[in-house]
Amino acid sequence: MRSDRNWTTAVIAGAREAADGVREILLKPEGGAGPFPGGAHLAMRVIIDGKTDLRYYSLVGEAPVDGCWRIAVKREEPGRGGSRYMWSLPVGARLEVAEPDTHFELTRQAPEYLLIAGGIGITPLIGMAGRLARSGRKVRMLYAGRSRASMPFLDDLAAMLGDRLEVFAGDEGRRMDLAAEFAKLDPLGEAYVCGPIGLLEGARSLWQTSGRRPERFIYETFGSSGRFASEAFKVHAPRLGVSVDVQPGQSMLDALEAAGVGVVADCRRGECGLCVVDIVSHTGTIDHRDVFFSKAQHEENKKICVCVSRVSGGEITIDASYRGDEPLRSGPEIRRA
Repeated sequence: MRSDRNWTTAVIAGAREAADGVREILLKPEGGAGPFPGGAHLAMRVIIDGKTDLRYYSLVGEAPVDGCWRIAVKREEPGRGGSRYMWSLPVGARLEVAEPDTHFELTRQAPEYLLIAGGIGITPLIGMAGRLARSGRKVRMLYAGRSRASMPFLDDLAAMLGDRLEVFAGDEGRRMDLAAEFAKLDPLGEAYVCGPIGLLEGARSLWQTSGRRPERFIYETFGSSGRFASEAFKVHAPRLGVSVDVQPGQSMLDALEAAGVGVVADCRRGECGLCVVDIVSHTGTIDHRDVFFSKAQHEENKKICVCVSRVSGGEITIDASYRGDEPLRSGPEIRRA
């Protein structure tokens, strides 16, 4: 986990339901909110089952509003508890947030941009759309969701983009044809994608098939969506003498850390690859929820990102990089190899 973040206390200055199951929250940090780069997110400390954990939420828009940062939180049931905590906080509540950071910034050098959002993945793309539209850049946005009622900021985007916005509401029977969309894009154009893992993997595969340069496909993920519902499973690290139960609302990384196993991690969203461990064996199905590995690497089932990926209907044996030469943190005694 990164230790170089600058933390501050922020107050919830306002909140509203921006769409069905989506809460928009205004956060006013001490001294007021400063500007932030495109595609930026906030790390914040949340309390889940009496314990402090980290969650990450993309900033909405191009700049602070009345000295506040703006985020939108989709309530996840079931989930890992972060969204329920953020929904429970009243106006006036205080929480710790880190300064904005980004791994999902516009290049502003392409002749054309295609922005693709799935559900709450719209949040980091709103600021991008505003910047591109305001600067006169050629931009289109594709926005998919279960229904229009569940899709936040539709009116804002329509006012910003006009007919350059296409809405794909599932209950209206509309589906994206990404192969056709990529074919229409300028050969040197760029695609920016944020949404659930299925959308990301499908888009990335079609982008590769089209023969386009991989660096022009830029993406961000929720970091927790998968193909299977989260369920309890067991993880074994035999060289360390550890077997741990991972609960439905808990990540494998959290469970290992609670058992005293130190795992290097940073993004906790399946993007950076720092938390990767070797898979020794498994039963059931590995539910790879990262975007660090390719589809072929997922099918090999040789390595796993423990910050987001899970097992469905079985258990897993891993070999973590931590060698157990000395304890990294308090927890159950670890048998040395």
